[in-house]
Amino acid sequence: MIKKLFKRIFGKSVRTRIEGKCHIIPFDVHGVSRDGISPAARRVTDGLQAAGYAAFVVGGAVRDLLLSRHPKDFDIATDATPEEVRRVFRRSRIIGRRFRLVHVLFGEETVETSTFRRKIESEEAETDEHGRLLRDNEFGDQEQDAARRDFTANALFYDPSSQEIYDYHNGYADICANTLRMIGDPAVRYREDPVRMLRAVRLSAKLGMKLEAATAAPIAKMKDLLGNVPQARLLDEMLKLLLSGHALECVKKLRSMDLHHGMLPMLDVILKQPLGEKFVMLALQNTDQRIRDEKSVSPAFLFAALLWHDVLSAWKMHQDAGERPVAALHAAMDEVLDRQQAQIAIPRRYDAIMKDLWLLQPRFGQRGGQRPFRLLSQPHFRAAYDFLLLRCESGEVDSQLGLWWDEFQDATDERRAEMLLPDEGVKKRRRRKKSGMTVQAELSTE
Repeated sequence: MIKKLFKRIFGKSVRTRIEGKCHIIPFDVHGVSRDGISPAARRVTDGLQAAGYAAFVVGGAVRDLLLSRHPKDFDIATDATPEEVRRVFRRSRIIGRRFRLVHVLFGEETVETSTFRRKIESEEAETDEHGRLLRDNEFGDQEQDAARRDFTANALFYDPSSQEIYDYHNGYADICANTLRMIGDPAVRYREDPVRMLRAVRLSAKLGMKLEAATAAPIAKMKDLLGNVPQARLLDEMLKLLLSGHALECVKKLRSMDLHHGMLPMLDVILKQPLGEKFVMLALQNTDQRIRDEKSVSPAFLFAALLWHDVLSAWKMHQDAGERPVAALHAAMDEVLDRQQAQIAIPRRYDAIMKDLWLLQPRFGQRGGQRPFRLLSQPHFRAAYDFLLLRCESGEVDSQLGLWWDEFQDATDERRAEMLLPDEGVKKRRRRKKSGMTVQAELSTE
């Protein structure tokens, strides 16, 4: 069957060989040269093979190379134990408690090397009451390692020495057919690890692959299982989604499959608000572009943008209850962040930056006296200014405000002095002072 598919795709006879359950695909079929593997990863596989062990580049790197994409990193799978890998490479360290990995160090590059694992069968699996696997950390062989991976496209092993691909689940054919398919029974695999539902959406959006029908079918009925996933894992998956370079498409796909509920308030509530939805989509689009341009992206900025309209809503509510604006904003920020901690625990190290970005927004409207100069000196001014531009572009605030700040920050001292508006704060203080003097005068004449 696979030979017929290759012949149809490439229009020629294809020579492959089959060993056991494994299709071994030669270089003249797949065309992925060892030159596409990073030098550090090649040194790891070459070193392990020279020491008598099997070693392969595995998973997403192989998939990306077949899709003519540049892999973010190169993971290695081997039959050597962590201790054996450590003995081969002096500059390496064993990490992890639940399942030990080896980080092999070559200059600035770190190559993650794992020992083949086996899939725990259902009758011996340790699960919670919902079927989620609690233990999945036993060594195995290459075939078992392939079976425990999530999608067929991620279960390919590339041998840089022979330039052959080892394929146990027809993953190569699925990649050629642009299809993302779960290995095994999708319902069972989602129950074992509900995060696979999010990974299915993220990878299909990122890679432009269609979800195979049987892989997509159980998601609608099983999405509530995400509520049983530890917060740290949900946060990790959310960050991968947001920093994938395809966050906009991922969020659209999450919505289309109704998987967005409970992930972030912005996905539950904000996307139902016209201004909120536009703001969030612009933030995601901006982030995707920065990643494509290989510019830095701050997770704190992203989370601040995603939660901003939730903060705005709470801020208005507190002001309507009679609180002064600044106190109301502080209360709103704390309320939103506390609520978010119960869903996806955003690391506290981001809180200070997020609050700074939010607190600086009202200050952009203060363009008189010394206030603009004090705002320019703030450590997070540039990020807050970028945040303001998103608000302008979404229609939340007048675009003239963004244009004013665009000119003011780079203007000469003379031009800045011309641009300053009357300081309303000074006027109010003068009115209050004058009012107080009038009352005092009236009291003194009585």
